[in-house]
Amino acid sequence: MAEKVALAPCNGMSANGLVSRVAVGDCRKQNSNIISICMGSTSADIEGKNNEMLKKHPIVAVNGCPNGCVNRILENKGIDVADTIAVDEILSDCEVSAKDPFRLDSEAEECVKIIVNELNKTVEKLL
Repeated sequence: MAEKVALAPCNGMSANGLVSRVAVGDCRKQNSNIISICMGSTSADIEGKNNEMLKKHPIVAVNGCPNGCVNRILENKGIDVADTIAVDEILSDCEVSAKDPFRLDSEAEECVKIIVNELNKTVEKLL
């Protein structure tokens, strides 16, 4: 069992990328066993200075769109991903959707709640 779980949110410029980031932030606020990873810093770290830290806890990749950039960035760094949340797939079966990559409206806030619920289930399995 892990002591903590690291959530790696999408940093993309899609509406579901924003949902990913907000959901990770909300989940982290609710659970002291969760840390978050900055994918911008991870991508920019060409010297691998963050690799030791990235290997310390199981990582859940939280991708906003079908491109799976979070997984690809981590895999390119040689970092294993314990699980993946595909925000676009989860929300595709829902009656709500996010539409703006810069602001959350009431419908996008409902999307965040759905993703937080999925994150909590995934984290629970890893702790």
